[in-house]
Amino acid sequence: METNAFYNAFDFERMDPTSGQDYRTPFQQDRDRIIHNAAFRRLQAKTQVFLSGEYDFYRTRLTHSIEVAQIGRSICNHLRASSPFLNAHFYVDPDLVEAACLAHDLGHPPFGHAGERTLNRLMRDYGGFEGNAQTLRIITEILFSRGTHRYGMNPTRAFMDSVMKYKVLLSQSRNIRNHFLYDDQEKYVDYIFGGASLPNPLKDEEVLNTFRSIECQIMDWADDTAYSLNDIVDGIHARFITITRLEKWAQEQSLTRQEARWVDQILNVMSTGEVDRAFARKIGEFIQACELEEWHNFLSNRSNRYRFRLKIYATIKKECHFYKRVARELVFRSPQLHQLEYKWDTILERLFRAFTSHYLSGQARPLKLLPDHTDQMIQQTNDPEQKARIICDHIAGMTDGFAIRTYKRLFDPDFGSIIDLV
Repeated sequence: METNAFYNAFDFERMDPTSGQDYRTPFQQDRDRIIHNAAFRRLQAKTQVFLSGEYDFYRTRLTHSIEVAQIGRSICNHLRASSPFLNAHFYVDPDLVEAACLAHDLGHPPFGHAGERTLNRLMRDYGGFEGNAQTLRIITEILFSRGTHRYGMNPTRAFMDSVMKYKVLLSQSRNIRNHFLYDDQEKYVDYIFGGASLPNPLKDEEVLNTFRSIECQIMDWADDTAYSLNDIVDGIHARFITITRLEKWAQEQSLTRQEARWVDQILNVMSTGEVDRAFARKIGEFIQACELEEWHNFLSNRSNRYRFRLKIYATIKKECHFYKRVARELVFRSPQLHQLEYKWDTILERLFRAFTSHYLSGQARPLKLLPDHTDQMIQQTNDPEQKARIICDHIAGMTDGFAIRTYKRLFDPDFGSIIDLV
């Protein structure tokens, strides 16, 4: 097996030490445990932008994650071929980056970011909800089931760190809307940094939340690349972005000369029917806009994962932000999508209220509204916050379709049968 001196025993370590030989590297094992899991498969039926299953050609969370993984691997290959800091025996591991990219959206609930906002509001008194924090919870605590016992995949330190975009706990954060970890995940922050002293989150929350390993930085840029470009493509195909609407929007903005050129480029490929081809080329440009720079910090002597930062060409970074702005204002702020988000919010809130009213009410024998193993896990704890977290895990793990069917089964008198799968 090829030796890669970029990583050491600190990076490969797992919280639960394992023994035995495997033909795969530790990072390949991490990746394979993600791929061969129901939580990953369920992403095929979770909303990326448009409701999953509505049309065949829109991206889902699964196709998005696969695209992010391909971009992440390509960035690794580009850096290995172009960076003076890397060579054939010292390089960022593409299997580790692929694993991070495939896993990065595991924690997203049904109905995309709208569902994430709803669950965070509903869980406000029980520790909050955040998609990235939920991803960490999945890989460390609840990915697998055995009876009523749930457990994680025992990830390597490097893999756990690669998906941990944020390091600030909810109780430490001034931003209770997103970008936090659950308070009981502090042990994972301590673990990935090996007990090193961290910047004080109460003094500089942004510094700590942007203190990321090189693999996490690559995953984040691969994610930005995929959704900033592909949201435009899907928005065009869904006719949210038309030539008329884009021209009108551009006229109402105070665009810079460069931003006006980017609008003209979009209009040109729309008029020639070259949208997919043109934006596929853009992905290549975003990949090649990456380079490494040295970084000196309190972990750079302990792990090469913190010896380097990912530097993105300034113009490409601005272009990425501009595409996000176009998608946000022409797609995400459309009345059609807001009407759907209102409905999705209603569905998730009524499900959450139904489950919590029965399982947190203190009744001696509540109705069994949840699957047997989930019901039993709730019955085994007297802690209301733990009960609510188990309910939240169940709802967050639902696909869009399963959430809708469960809602109908509970509230629509003409829907459902005693032989339905629950």
